[in-house]
Amino acid sequence: MVDVSDEPVDPFAGDPEDPAAELARLDSVDDLDLLEPLSLHEREEVLAELGDLDVFRTLLEPRGYRGLVVDCEGCAEPHYFDWELLAGNLRNLLNEGRTRVHEPAFSPDPSCYVSWEYARGFADGVYEASAASEADSR
Repeated sequence: MVDVSDEPVDPFAGDPEDPAAELARLDSVDDLDLLEPLSLHEREEVLAELGDLDVFRTLLEPRGYRGLVVDCEGCAEPHYFDWELLAGNLRNLLNEGRTRVHEPAFSPDPSCYVSWEYARGFADGVYEASAASEADSR
């Protein structure tokens, strides 16, 4: 069985002139040792978020939404995440204990992204409408 990764392919993999090689040296082994594994509760939360994300994508992608927007506390700017990038980040958090570095979306159309809260409300509304419709048909 071949192990397939969600990680983007590194175009400089194996290149001795890799411009990012210097960055790898900045991640000292000591820093990696300080990274504690996720607690059982944290793992359960990430797994729940992955499940929520799958529901959100199933409901919203056919309507033209490309992903979610998150307001960054660090830079006070919105960050746009496509569905696959979000899922990959959450899976990496489960496996590695941290999210991976990623490129920001290039010139995203803000109308194609919704907040986590909007997606949650939309999913809840679809569920309630479905439950009401099912109850009415009995």
